[in-house]
Amino acid sequence: MSDRVPSIELLEATHHFPCTYSFKVIGLATDCFVGRVLAAVKMELPEGTEPAFSTRSTSGGRHVSVSIEPECTSARHVIAIYHRVHALDGIVMVM
Repeated sequence: MSDRVPSIELLEATHHFPCTYSFKVIGLATDCFVGRVLAAVKMELPEGTEPAFSTRSTSGGRHVSVSIEPECTSARHVIAIYHRVHALDGIVMVM
């Protein structure tokens, strides 16, 4: 798994918060992976928030990609979401 998380300085230099931030999470298509990714992101959002998302499976069906676009209030908020998602089992890559 890639542990690359952007720095606060980079995020603040390239984004004007609050803003919609795009995460792409790739993992094993097992054990309710999509639901676990969505739940992890929503834990960092105000209650009742439903961020836009889409999914795509690999042709062999072994992996699934979740693209999710929550409204983030700050660079620290983005980093908190990255850390929450990185803690999930079955992660291959987070971008």
